[in-house]
Amino acid sequence: MAGIVSYGAYIPWHRMERQKCVSAWGGFGMPGEKAVAYFDEDSVTMAVEAARDCLGDIDGRTIDGLYFATTTSPYKEKQCAAIMAIALDMRRDIRTIDVNTSLRAGASAFGMAMDAIQAGSANSVLVTAADIRMAAPAGMTEQGLGDGAGAILLGNDNVIAEIQGSYSITDELVGTWRAADDTFIRSWEDRMIMDEGYGKVIPEALMGIMKKYNLEPKDFAKVVFDSPVDGRKHGKAAVAAGFDPSQVQDPFTLFLNVGLTGCAQSLMMLVSALESAKPGDKILFAGSGNGVDAFILQVTDAIEKLPERRGITGHLASKKMMDNYNAYLTWRGIVPQEEARRPAKTPARLSAMWRENKQQIGLWGIKCKQCGTIQYDDGAAATTPIRVCAKCGAQDNFDDYNFANKKATVFSYTHDNLAPVADPPASVVLIDFEGGGRAFFDLTDRDPAELEVGTKVEMTFRRMQINRGLSVYHWKARPVR
Repeated sequence: MAGIVSYGAYIPWHRMERQKCVSAWGGFGMPGEKAVAYFDEDSVTMAVEAARDCLGDIDGRTIDGLYFATTTSPYKEKQCAAIMAIALDMRRDIRTIDVNTSLRAGASAFGMAMDAIQAGSANSVLVTAADIRMAAPAGMTEQGLGDGAGAILLGNDNVIAEIQGSYSITDELVGTWRAADDTFIRSWEDRMIMDEGYGKVIPEALMGIMKKYNLEPKDFAKVVFDSPVDGRKHGKAAVAAGFDPSQVQDPFTLFLNVGLTGCAQSLMMLVSALESAKPGDKILFAGSGNGVDAFILQVTDAIEKLPERRGITGHLASKKMMDNYNAYLTWRGIVPQEEARRPAKTPARLSAMWRENKQQIGLWGIKCKQCGTIQYDDGAAATTPIRVCAKCGAQDNFDDYNFANKKATVFSYTHDNLAPVADPPASVVLIDFEGGGRAFFDLTDRDPAELEVGTKVEMTFRRMQINRGLSVYHWKARPVR
């Protein structure tokens, strides 16, 4: 039976106390903190990170599809899942889909993947969801939103949670929206949204799926669904559907430490539930937004054999608190900075990006078949591929070699305080990869004062620049989280 094979999540390293918003604008403060994506992160990079956490040692080439859900795509016309497939080393003959515009896009993509597997058109599908939603400054919504991503691998083999049923309803209530030319989300009056929308549609869906499959609230160990800013409304909706508060997956841990993560929230809450689930648990999972997609899950014995991953728990424990609110405004482009007094950047070379996408997006290098020397060239020093081994001189005698999942050690580094970056200084490191290979990379998610020769780092997929509306992606190093 089709079901969940693995799960993963991603929460940015940077967090900001909500009180800093109040210090800047006044008003009332919410408790806790929010996760803030770094200036080189977007919904694509966060989804890649969640997917990597989900896959672990699973070979990306064994997966038949990649579905990416977001309401904050960097493009209005271009598929992001195709970029992610290269970064995750997936096959060319897979189905890639972007699911956009709806806050239940994550749950909807989950349902689409389930349908594909049950129909036999795919044996496994990776579902990812990520959002970096923005609200206008000085409002309560700004404090409530946070950034994050979740990923679920669905398949037929080694299933840790079987999908035993599904149910959907649609509802056209204009509660929260963002037009094509809007930067910030808009919302209608809270009582209307909660009382006529969320507070009715969630119980209707939960009771509807239980009726469809002749089940009762007592049959479930957990009920998991996304929460609004007011967590009391979340609990009220669960009680209205007949659930005891002890059965409800706690939304407050995520809200107090991360915030509302848009269409990724329901998947991230499901990941959190699976982290503590036991064989035999039955879980009712739902995601909402102009309707609800709901699913019945049955946890199997295989969950006890699932390898460890960072998930929600690991990412919550790894963080750096931001010093000021102005950094958030700068990273999001809400407040522009003076442009660097340097020549304009060279326009992105689309033909070169296409030729080098395996190397740049996939982080592939080479390994000499004759002597085993490993090399990586980022294309900065040459415009042609490496054809000669740097050690033995063998020509055109290489195997492909992937660096994305390799740990490394800082050999040397520099901090450039004059470089035009959103969070100076610009940190560049020369790193030695475990197993061989040495290369220069930008360093991200770092404290410059703590960097030293010998620092252990890992690779992370990031946005290098936006050039003529084109997001250019590559890999950076970061201290191991």
